[in-house]
Amino acid sequence: MDSATAREQALDAAEKLFYGRGVQSVGMDDVRGASGVSLKRLYQLFPAKEQLVEAYLERRDVRWRAALAESVARHADPVERILAVFDWLERWFGEPDFRGCAWINAYGELGATSERIASRVRSHKRAFRDYMGALVADADLPEALAGSLSLLAEGAIVTAGISGGAAPAVQAREAARQLLDAERPGPDVSRRPPRTA
Repeated sequence: MDSATAREQALDAAEKLFYGRGVQSVGMDDVRGASGVSLKRLYQLFPAKEQLVEAYLERRDVRWRAALAESVARHADPVERILAVFDWLERWFGEPDFRGCAWINAYGELGATSERIASRVRSHKRAFRDYMGALVADADLPEALAGSLSLLAEGAIVTAGISGGAAPAVQAREAARQLLDAERPGPDVSRRPPRTA
């Protein structure tokens, strides 16, 4: 087995184990058993477990953001693209192996003791915030809205990870829609009929 194949097999196993069980509860021997890569080769590829965790988060980041962007890009309308982020989150939350945010989970376990992991998590979160900023800019909306929308998405991810189910994405989408409606020109609110209880 060449190094590239061994690395991919190790990362496939590490991702399944780390995301499914948590980083701290998984040892390098567990990764060896699940990947079929010898312990010696595993340590040649990743001299420390921290490096394996970092590589797992980096690869997952690339895949996660690419899947999100591909789904969102299917929408022509810039405002619909923003709401499509929450639709994608809803589908992700409904996956049988969903266990919350891999980066927040890793930060919770290792962020206080590993600057490498903390840095990788910050990089992912910054990239997501920048992506939301680009969507907001494309929709010609105020830049500050990107922070609010990012927080809605992040809150939905954390809540879904704890409670299970896709409802947090639906709720966050509705809140996002309300924020977007408030920023777009529309009928004069003062001319709307009063609400009845």
